Order: sequence, then C-alpha cells, then structure tokens
Amino acid sequence: MKPGIHPAYGPVVFRDRAANYAFLTRSTARSDKTIEWEDGHTYPVIDVEISDRSHPFYTGTARVLDTAGRVERFERRYGTDKGR
Repeated sequence: MKPGIHPAYGPVVFRDRAANYAFLTRSTARSDKTIEWEDGHTYPVIDVEISDRSHPFYTGTARVLDTAGRVERFERRYGTDKGR
C-alpha cells in the first residue's frame, strides 16, 4: 500500500440507540464521541439510526406491500393502453 493516502483503520463502536444495541468492529469512520467498552478500553462511538436489531426486515415486522392491488387500481382508474 502506498503510505500516507489511506484513512486510519481502527476499532470503532457502532451503537443503535433505538434497539439499545452496540457492537465493536473496525472501520475508517471517525467520531469525536467515545464510549468505554466491556473490555475496559475507550473507543470512538458512532450512533446509527438503524441496525440489524431494529430493521423491520430482520426483526420480522416488515409489511408486504400489495403491489398487485395497486396495479389493478391504477388500471381501473386510468385504463390500459392496449390500443396503441
């Protein structure tokens, strides 16, 4: 690797406040906020809005959209273009 052109790569804690869940990983992301982790060390922390613990798809609370019903309603309202 060419020296001096790559961002610093180190341990970072990502915290999902909605699910009260945090995990330690490595990243090039930076943050001014820090948190003391379970191992007693202090790491930068990045708050995220959604993670696998709070995302509707992974938690099983996702809704299935009725796209077929929407298409039929559109065709009833505006008709189909089969004559052109």
